[in-house]
Amino acid sequence: MTRARAAGGRAVAPVPAGTDPASSRAAVDPRPGLSGLADGVLEAWLADQGQPSYRARQVRDALWGGYASSAAEMQTLPSPLRERLEAAFRVDTVVAEEVTVADGGLTEKALHRLADGALVESVLMHYPARGGHVPGGGRRERHTVCISSQAGCAVGCPFCATGELGFGRDLETSEILDQVRHAGRRLAAGSGGGRLTNVVFMGMGEPLLNLDRVLEAVATLSDPDHFGLGARHVVVSTSGVVPGIRRLAALRPQLTLAVSLHAARDPLRDVLVPLNRRWTLAEVVAAAREYARVTGRRVSYEYVMISGVNDTEADADAICGLLRGDLAHVNLIPMNAVAHTPWQASPPGRVREFAARLAAGGVGATVRRNRGQDAGAACGQLAADRAGELPPPAVERRQESILRQSEAALRGDRSREAPPDVVPATVAAGEGR
Repeated sequence: MTRARAAGGRAVAPVPAGTDPASSRAAVDPRPGLSGLADGVLEAWLADQGQPSYRARQVRDALWGGYASSAAEMQTLPSPLRERLEAAFRVDTVVAEEVTVADGGLTEKALHRLADGALVESVLMHYPARGGHVPGGGRRERHTVCISSQAGCAVGCPFCATGELGFGRDLETSEILDQVRHAGRRLAAGSGGGRLTNVVFMGMGEPLLNLDRVLEAVATLSDPDHFGLGARHVVVSTSGVVPGIRRLAALRPQLTLAVSLHAARDPLRDVLVPLNRRWTLAEVVAAAREYARVTGRRVSYEYVMISGVNDTEADADAICGLLRGDLAHVNLIPMNAVAHTPWQASPPGRVREFAARLAAGGVGATVRRNRGQDAGAACGQLAADRAGELPPPAVERRQESILRQSEAALRGDRSREAPPDVVPATVAAGEGR
């Protein structure tokens, strides 16, 4: 067995050496996930069972209307068919190992275990209505779920707990979708009821390195015959996988693209987002600019603010120079405290000054409030806690390495380290496009 490791030495779920992670999952449970079936597969299976065509609608209604977790809950189906369905498919591919609630019930973080033992996380966030419900008179109630696209992540951003875990495997389409269904089930069972209004791919993993599965999930979420959530209510984030952004631009979906910026100077971004060593800021922004042009959709740039590292006036001015005039908006996010990282979040006053300087420089910005800090809601924190503590010498080496690299970056020195080896053949093949 081999284990994928991050720079800090922490291991994620084991994958047999020389095998595809998806095949290792299939070895545990070969049944395909029901929610992620390609078009026509369910209909063909039902026809083979001698069932009328309307049974497919009943199954989908149970999956997306009732959020069924087992075939036994699909009471509109005959009992023998429920048994055959359970034997042929996994109705639910994720199990909630742990659900932690914070912010007075406004944030719920779930740690999910997959069939092969891999752990992923999702976060359900509630935003109460503000200022009334009339058009133009306030903001309606929203319920947003943040979901994972990979178990672990190979990009290795040093302020991210998932990056410390390393890469496990890509998630299947059904494993992505069932995180949404799990959140919808909890929401529907709550005292206020309600329905999910937004889905954001900002959990564990780099979505554009599992783009085929992510696009399949988005298509299912936006299909009226499944979940029926408009694509404009879906956000897909990326740390800067340029071929993936170009592919999205060619497809012209109406989802929102979010780019994890975190620095507007290449030397510093080499450290904060190691993928920058493969695709530089100029390449990433050019690809995002093209996405905005062809879709008419504003691009969001996410910026985690780290005290004394990327929160100076020079950093704000660099962002303005990079994005001024673009169809773009910057979200400023104080860094969540992550174990083994020697940095602290920028103080609130500094964040406000930074936002004001961006606005004065012609770039719109919003200061985001951290959610679920007492629930470990930073990406990967619950899974990292399950992985166990690193030995003190490893922690010390990690912190020293991060400080050394960031000090060099602040002097303007580009990183000499190789970019993370994260790019699958399907992405690499599109680099020339």
